Amino acid sequence: MSANDTSNQHTVTSYALAPARTITAGGVTYAYRELGPKGGIPVIFFVHLAATLDNWDPRIVDAIAQNRHVITFDNRGVGASTGRVPDSVEAMADDAYAFVKALGFGTIDVFAFSLGGMVAQDLVVKHPELVRKLVLTGTGPRGGKDIDKVVATTYWDILRATLTRSDPKEFLFFNRNATGKPAAKAFVKRLQERTTDRDDDMSLKGFRTQLKAIKKYGRSAPADLSVITQPTLIANGDNDRMVPSVLSEDLHRRIKDSTLVIYPDSGHGGIFQYHQRFAPVAAEFLAG
Repeated sequence: MSANDTSNQHTVTSYALAPARTITAGGVTYAYRELGPKGGIPVIFFVHLAATLDNWDPRIVDAIAQNRHVITFDNRGVGASTGRVPDSVEAMADDAYAFVKALGFGTIDVFAFSLGGMVAQDLVVKHPELVRKLVLTGTGPRGGKDIDKVVATTYWDILRATLTRSDPKEFLFFNRNATGKPAAKAFVKRLQERTTDRDDDMSLKGFRTQLKAIKKYGRSAPADLSVITQPTLIANGDNDRMVPSVLSEDLHRRIKDSTLVIYPDSGHGGIFQYHQRFAPVAAEFLAG
């Protein structure tokens, strides 16, 4: 038990220790973890391409869980959740809605990264009454320029990583320079902090299905984001090769009164590279 857990025996505020739970909705059993003080509006985390519960940076989750009930979950067919991975972002949003409703919440805040941000946008456009606040990081809008190129970039970086026996995220999320490389290693190390009850890896078939969904999303007609009136925080690195940084600016222009934070000398994982700066900003935004 970590130091910050002994002060309150009932509230886990360390993601490494968050209990694994399941809930069934529409014939799908969703795996999730929860931490932080219960009561009030929960913050639901929407994860990235090929990611499971073990892919969230504990420095960001823990910072928000100090004062908020945080829930991370595996979408259908991912990690320990049952069923087949949906081949559209819209279907992923429908699953997220079913999951939230099964937990009994009428209002949530959303923290989303990459593919999760695409799912979150579809969710809020379809169910605006459900979401109070929105954090969109490393993501872009439906029909956004070059989103469909994510597939080629991803395969190329996985190849580069394989050849150097590295984690693909070191290539996909971080610049390959003097600041990016150590930040990448530190991030991958943080993801290993949980030692028990770890999640199942994403299947190759599920991964390919998610890539197909992203491609479809990128080639779709743009959604009307003017309907998003929720307070929205948008963040990215200034050199995102996966979901180009200009798309964060595009989101900012299209979502009224949104706040945009772009971190220098960083890529898709800018919020992880700059977690010490970003985590307090996100926690404060969600607290207001």
